Amino acid sequence: MSEQSAARIGVYPGTFDPITLGHSDIIRRGAKLVDRLIIGVTTNPSKNPMFTTDERLAMVRREIADMRLGNVEVVGFNALLMKFARAQGASVILRGLRAVADFEYEYQMAGMNQQIDDEIETVFLMADVSLQPIASRLVKEIALFGGNIAPFVSHAVCEDVERRVGEIGRQGDY
Repeated sequence: MSEQSAARIGVYPGTFDPITLGHSDIIRRGAKLVDRLIIGVTTNPSKNPMFTTDERLAMVRREIADMRLGNVEVVGFNALLMKFARAQGASVILRGLRAVADFEYEYQMAGMNQQIDDEIETVFLMADVSLQPIASRLVKEIALFGGNIAPFVSHAVCEDVERRVGEIGRQGDY
């Protein structure tokens, strides 16, 4: 395959704990920008996951199947992002932004990633304005305190989270 006809591969990495409507929005839109989009489900030592890696992989795969996107696949990884992207043949890292605080963190990460591999570009997509407040961390917190998470995740993910909260127990007094 020549350089000009090579498929453009993108990686959208994240913990997806759980996958939210904001993630799904970025996936749908990102899938239009590349020939193949790989959703990289990873671990993050600084986060306390509600779901195991295998559970998150299954959850994301189910959500992708429901979106009927033929050019998207889900892969688990536990490595440096740029090494994972290179191994996948990616030329693009896709990142979603919700707010200025996201930009500051992502800007720093993009700069570090460019130092590691300057042949892979980072592309930022702004979350849909109606989805900007949604964060997996907040979804888990709302669920743990007995709040309604249905506006932030799909019906199936809502059931997954509620089942897990039932297993680990709710927080709070009210």
